[in-house]
Amino acid sequence: MYSSTLKLTVSHAPFWHDGSSTASKSRNILLASLLAVVPGFYQYGQAAVGVVAVAIASAIIWELLINFISRRPVSVGDGNAAVIGMMLAMMMPATTPWWAVVTGTFFAVVIGKEIFGGIGANPFNPAVLAMTILMLGWAPLFDFNAALLNYSFDFKAIYPLVLSKSFGASAVASFTMMDLLKGHQIGGIGATCGLGLIAAGIYLMIRGFIRWEISISFLLGIFAAALCFKWIDPLYAGPEFHLFTGYTLIGAFFLATEDASSPVNFIPMLIYGFLGGLLTVMIRNIGVHIDGVLYAVLIINLVHPMVDKIRPKAIGKGV
Repeated sequence: MYSSTLKLTVSHAPFWHDGSSTASKSRNILLASLLAVVPGFYQYGQAAVGVVAVAIASAIIWELLINFISRRPVSVGDGNAAVIGMMLAMMMPATTPWWAVVTGTFFAVVIGKEIFGGIGANPFNPAVLAMTILMLGWAPLFDFNAALLNYSFDFKAIYPLVLSKSFGASAVASFTMMDLLKGHQIGGIGATCGLGLIAAGIYLMIRGFIRWEISISFLLGIFAAALCFKWIDPLYAGPEFHLFTGYTLIGAFFLATEDASSPVNFIPMLIYGFLGGLLTVMIRNIGVHIDGVLYAVLIINLVHPMVDKIRPKAIGKGV
């Protein structure tokens, strides 16, 4: 009697796939980011378009070169390098020279991502890491007051956080919440239009591309910390100012939510985001740096593996 053995190839879990992909997520993040970047193009003109184009192109080229050098499969098709380039460009002033943009994408893609093994293996948000290095190495390039001095605006062309840091709440009273939401402030190409960033964040949260727990808790942390400082000393700027200035909104929706460097469990995500918001306001108010978002994100990236261990005990598990 003839018998045949049927060989089955079984892969590891998960066994159900919803059809989503890294490339799809990257496309959606890039499209959502345009809601904040296009107002930056309108405000800063061709220089802003050039910075964004160079950042995205150079990020893709750096990843392609690393793929060839390390003999890995070409991975630029997943769009992650383009997202990193876009995130970096959104935080930069429109006057950033091309060599600084290319250097930044090198730090982001090669040092912040590929050196750790590629997408999903990076312990820090690559764009945040690169931007921090650039600011520490070439600080004058990112002095928004000096960098954007030659631009003509129909609003107060002073970086709001500088006024808050130097002169307190009275100096920033002229910046209304609606002005900040409409982008009537100077700053990074894609970091000033509050309405665009909020719309992008809502879209990404609804589609499930970012976790609402991190974004909302990050903003709540900023609100709570700013409220406490305001209660202790009225000279400190209020919560509404901190929520809509600097890198706050881009940090809440695009930076702190990066997959590889953020938690995956519910309670850890709330702790992670809230801690980031607290640190942001503390650095702004009592630290030496103007904007604390980048340093706060790096710190919570560092502690996220430990925070992610906090989870409910499994049902039926003994003490």
